[in-house]
Amino acid sequence: MGLVVDTLSVDCAAPRRLAEWWAQVLGWQVLEDEDPDDDEVAIGDPSGSPLTLLFLQVPEAKTIKNRLHLDLRPPDGSDQQTELGRLLGLGARRVDVGQEASVSWLVLADPEGNEFCLLQSTPAELAAEAAARRDG
Repeated sequence: MGLVVDTLSVDCAAPRRLAEWWAQVLGWQVLEDEDPDDDEVAIGDPSGSPLTLLFLQVPEAKTIKNRLHLDLRPPDGSDQQTELGRLLGLGARRVDVGQEASVSWLVLADPEGNEFCLLQSTPAELAAEAAARRDG
């Protein structure tokens, strides 16, 4: 049996601010602890997923492209362009990390410059594509 991923840690300058931003993006909640001025803040999925994102304060600024990033998929009932508008409205920005112009995903950065990708298909579209390949 393999290991279970519990936490993805993100180095940042302002943990509370970035945690609140990501909670808004993902529809997650800030997991409160005893020290609201702490140098680490976690967020989690209210539906009960065991994965948490932990934002840790570090003194150095981000200087190069992430070696690990999140790929986000639009939820069913939405689409890539709608979510792009929402993310840009929340303070994300488009970035170029050398991706080809023809790729279906969009590369964005959070307010501290951490890259992430916004994929094109929704979970239902992805499932339909997989079923068509399986049945075809």
